[in-house]
Amino acid sequence: MKWRKTNIKRIQFDQILSLDGEWVRNQVLRFFSEDAPYGDLTTESFIPPEDIGKADILSCENTIFSGAEVLRHCFADLTKVNILANDGDNVVKGTKLATIEGSLRDILTRERVVLNLMQRLCGIASNVRKYVNIPAPPGFKILDTRKTTPGLRRLEKYAVACGGAYNHRMDLSSAVLIKDNHILAAGGLKNAEAFTRSIHPKIPVELEVDSIEQIEEAKDIELDGFLLDNMSPDETKACVKLIRNLQDGDSIFIESSGSITLEKLPDYVCTGIDGVSIGALTNQAKSVDLKLELR
Repeated sequence: MKWRKTNIKRIQFDQILSLDGEWVRNQVLRFFSEDAPYGDLTTESFIPPEDIGKADILSCENTIFSGAEVLRHCFADLTKVNILANDGDNVVKGTKLATIEGSLRDILTRERVVLNLMQRLCGIASNVRKYVNIPAPPGFKILDTRKTTPGLRRLEKYAVACGGAYNHRMDLSSAVLIKDNHILAAGGLKNAEAFTRSIHPKIPVELEVDSIEQIEEAKDIELDGFLLDNMSPDETKACVKLIRNLQDGDSIFIESSGSITLEKLPDYVCTGIDGVSIGALTNQAKSVDLKLELR
């Protein structure tokens, strides 16, 4: 199959493939304080603080690995963590993902939180990989959304990148996406775009539309991207044709979103859009089964 040559788009999206170590440590300390606010009553009852333990983290099912940037910061400073898989690796059931050696108390106290987090990240990466494996034109982007677990957004978007997809805006402070309620509140699209440009002149502006008529209304306004919401493939093709015929239309980023399932994705990748944003990458991901075994 031959694909249309792509142009450089006005809106670019990156992948979160690394995490700041100090930030990760602060996050996991918060998670541990939730699980053991006054210590681990069971472990501390009969395991001396000087006891050293060894453990392995194993995959109990096939998965895409995600969490190397997290796991290395999940245990006490004197605990040795040897990570045996790389982020994005396709690992099979029974694979040893990491070895741990250090305070036995620390290993047992942190076991559940570490597994919960790693299972979540691997689950997202595994879910994402299914979408990424669908054949698509060069440069086509599978994008996540802000439909993430509160408090875990950066970690979940990192897992999305480990799976091979791209990260849409991190938060409301990082990009402009004008929706219907914004237009109503501003007194019209022209006002919304003008106000935004006057305050944030260097930030690209994207508009969400749910009909081709809305694109017609916006054709005289300088926009950097369009989000086509809940449109059929045929409607999408018509909108793409209209947008590409605008001045410098080939540089406008066009994405589709809304109810695009894995089964429907092949119908959209050939419509001429530049990508799809899919909430299901994160909010419908199933945690994978991992376990920690003492040696």
